[in-house]
Amino acid sequence: MAQVALSSLAADPASAGLSLSLAGVKKSFGAVPVLQGFHLEVPASQFVAVVGRSGGGKSTLMRLIAGLEQPSGGRLTIGGQPVNGLHPDLRLLFQEARLVPWQTVLDNVGIARGPDWRARAEATLADVGLAGRGQEWPSVLSGGQKQRVALARALVGRPGVLLLDEPFGALDALTRLEMHRLLEGLWRERRFTTILITHDVAEAVALADRVIVLKNGETALDITIDIERPRRELADPRAVDLQRQILEAV
Repeated sequence: MAQVALSSLAADPASAGLSLSLAGVKKSFGAVPVLQGFHLEVPASQFVAVVGRSGGGKSTLMRLIAGLEQPSGGRLTIGGQPVNGLHPDLRLLFQEARLVPWQTVLDNVGIARGPDWRARAEATLADVGLAGRGQEWPSVLSGGQKQRVALARALVGRPGVLLLDEPFGALDALTRLEMHRLLEGLWRERRFTTILITHDVAEAVALADRVIVLKNGETALDITIDIERPRRELADPRAVDLQRQILEAV
């Protein structure tokens, strides 16, 4: 397993998370309601996993938080400021890495450019275990390596909120475990607020401070994961019991 250096990210003073608030948020598509007066308060730097069945509102919630959709009612804020379109301090990571094939790994990470983009991109690649791989093309990378590049691209701008949409669902079990450990380590160092959308209950319990079960557009369960970190043994009876409670609510 690749060793990951966290020093460059950890030293960045601009890495604190932002609070997130949804107050009475509604979203309908035509006559079909998807979210119905949804409430959620996420303190700065908390790691929240949202689980639920397909069609339960997870994707709609993600798009609202990201600013890709506007709510039909209610109020949504990040860092106390209303969300009106894409928030400058929020980044997204999807299941597909979505790398630009005709640009190098380094160019993909620094795709937004800006001051000192190359140095920042190189440092962030090192933080995700890909030091020295910046001049390679995405086509030579494995699926897990591509997701590391996508994660570096999301983190290079030092976001206050990281939104993850089933980011590890297409990876094999061992690579997924490596990505879990990488993400947890980066989150513990950087303390960016994290919202993970997932179908995987074990993944939610392994990574999150708190799990929300979304069912028919409403909160069916809001449970704290009080297992100490790092969480290496998911056979822990506490983890098994939490997974059972979550599955019963889904």
